[in-house]
Amino acid sequence: MITHGNEIKLFAGNSNRPLAEAIASRLNTTLGAIEVSKFSDGETSVHLGETVRGRDLFIIQSTSSPVNDNLMELLIMIDAAKRASAGRITAVMPYFGYARQDRKARSRDPITAKLVADLLTSAGADRILTMDLHAAQIQGFFNIPVDNLLGGPTLYNYFAERMDEDFIVVSPDVGSVNRARKVAERLGCPMAIIDKRRPRANVMEVMNIIGSVTGKKCLLVDDMIDTGGTIVQGAQALVDAGATNIYACCTHAVLSGPAIERIKNSPIEELVMLDTIHLPEEKMLPKMKILSVADIFAAAIENVYLDKPMSKIYD
Repeated sequence: MITHGNEIKLFAGNSNRPLAEAIASRLNTTLGAIEVSKFSDGETSVHLGETVRGRDLFIIQSTSSPVNDNLMELLIMIDAAKRASAGRITAVMPYFGYARQDRKARSRDPITAKLVADLLTSAGADRILTMDLHAAQIQGFFNIPVDNLLGGPTLYNYFAERMDEDFIVVSPDVGSVNRARKVAERLGCPMAIIDKRRPRANVMEVMNIIGSVTGKKCLLVDDMIDTGGTIVQGAQALVDAGATNIYACCTHAVLSGPAIERIKNSPIEELVMLDTIHLPEEKMLPKMKILSVADIFAAAIENVYLDKPMSKIYD
């Protein structure tokens, strides 16, 4: 393996072309020529339309819905680049699918996040560049470097101008406490925690709120919103507890199943999300706002290419 390519090349699959094009624009380059399509039987077909021999390759692909199709696209693109003698291959995954299957929750369960890590490595990836992994320990599933970028700074900078003595950050569950605490520390405000019980998958029952939210403007902070049950029921619990305004933010807008309808009918006044997952225009609601992570990923890609530290990109 060549440790450093003589030219940077960006390629993208079909999962989030708008973000990939924005990243390429920030780097004053264009996406490489690639054909990613399907055969009539559904098999994924990939063809690189230009030479990548000895190049430093960055393949941009979120493994969001349809998860398996997008994951296979990424694996085959990596394999194609490896067989074309690319110097170094970095899989840029703004959203890492299967990250929630990071442990055995029950007997005889798989640990699919580890399986995906093995597949990416076996395909030929030399490095992973992602954002806000659902569980930070997933980095340990890889035997190659993993850079886990932070979406928090982009989100809390957006809300910073609204800060006053009535503002409070709320964790929608115990698992998001560390994330919410970091946002609260940066905004210089208190925080509260919603204690919940989940009787079965995608069904949440709110039990109580730790901390006072009466008369407060609440900002719910989570890494992703999937079916919307957690964030919407949490918002309603805050209103019932006397909160005056409810805002919410997340890094990954998965928004599957009834999520859009739930958010539409919820007391959430504004939902701010990052564009790690492409959200079609028809899914957008007036209360939704998308912030781009193109600048962060462009800076990270440049730092990987130039062998510079990642810690400076949030300055």
